[in-house]
Amino acid sequence: MAKRDYYEILGVSKSSTADEIKKAYRKVAMQFHPDRNPGDKAAEDKFKEAAEAYEVLSDADKRAKYDRYGHQAFGPGTSGGGFHPGNGNMEDIFSQFGDIFGDDVFGNFFGGGGGGRRSSGGSRSRGVRGSNLRIKLKLSFEEAARGVSKTIKVKKYVGCTTCGGNGAKDKSSIQTCGTCGGSGQVRKVTNTFLGQMQTVSACPTCNGEGTTVTSKCTSCKGEGRVYGEEMVTVDIPAGVQEGMQLSLSGKGNAGERGGAPGDLIILVEEEAHKELQREGLNVAYELHLSFPDAVFGTSVEVPTIDGRAKIKIPPGTQSGKIFRLKGKGFPDVNGYAKGDQLIHVSIWTPQHVTAEEKETLEKLNNSANFKPQPGKSEKSFFERVKEVFN
Repeated sequence: MAKRDYYEILGVSKSSTADEIKKAYRKVAMQFHPDRNPGDKAAEDKFKEAAEAYEVLSDADKRAKYDRYGHQAFGPGTSGGGFHPGNGNMEDIFSQFGDIFGDDVFGNFFGGGGGGRRSSGGSRSRGVRGSNLRIKLKLSFEEAARGVSKTIKVKKYVGCTTCGGNGAKDKSSIQTCGTCGGSGQVRKVTNTFLGQMQTVSACPTCNGEGTTVTSKCTSCKGEGRVYGEEMVTVDIPAGVQEGMQLSLSGKGNAGERGGAPGDLIILVEEEAHKELQREGLNVAYELHLSFPDAVFGTSVEVPTIDGRAKIKIPPGTQSGKIFRLKGKGFPDVNGYAKGDQLIHVSIWTPQHVTAEEKETLEKLNNSANFKPQPGKSEKSFFERVKEVFN
């Protein structure tokens, strides 16, 4: 079944601000929250659907990518879309959006049910989520056209191998938090004129983790991560262009004390080709012909993305003529279309001639055949340009 539009799911418009999107998500999430709809599979699916929509629209980079390419932005081969609630469980969603579900809003709605955090204790946050990383990846003209798999070295925070990421010196150095009893949450009951209101928030002692470290790991100083490097394989789809961004979920900085890693954002840079130029999906090439070749016609080889190709130049070819090689351009990164190669003919005029050449040219200049006589059937420069781009 086709996915619904993310903006439609949250009931917002494309012009909505980040704050408006967050408020809309909270409203939808509260409506279909599992604690309000126990045993309702349809409500749970809508809750996950809303979480997926918010995960994309709350991230400026992913939102821009979605606005441009739709759901295809996170399809196979794009390395996008780092979070898929439909394939995960409820704990993943609560962990991903702790700032949404960990405050007083859900506590007011679900007084005895543990609020936005599940009362089972399984929703305790694990450490602090790692930050996203941005890197630039330079591609050749051919790599951008054909797609490529690249393995790159990324310098970043990685999980500490000494403590396994928990930040403790040893297992005995991890103790249950005395403030929250290991739940990672503290509850507060307030008497109001409407009656008792119960709120749930993250434990201030353990930051919602449920445990405290009494003796820190000597390698990572209790962070659960160290600065290092990792070899990351990036699959670049065919047809990418300068300025496009790809997202690799979980390949950013490691989180603190076992927290989820951030994402790796890859900004595509395209190297210029010596002879070819890119114009959207099309490839342009300037072919310089000598005057005799334009008069008599000839066969020439021209560079293309796939190597060199031979084309035939008919006799009497005019300067400004554009030849088209179908399908020799760039593929559409999100579709099946493919551009063409456009070959623009430019008649080369020598700047210096010998006395003998000058005499010959003066004789030719007096010939009727060398007087400009454009026919009505010949298209103007503007007509040719319009024809190429339509």
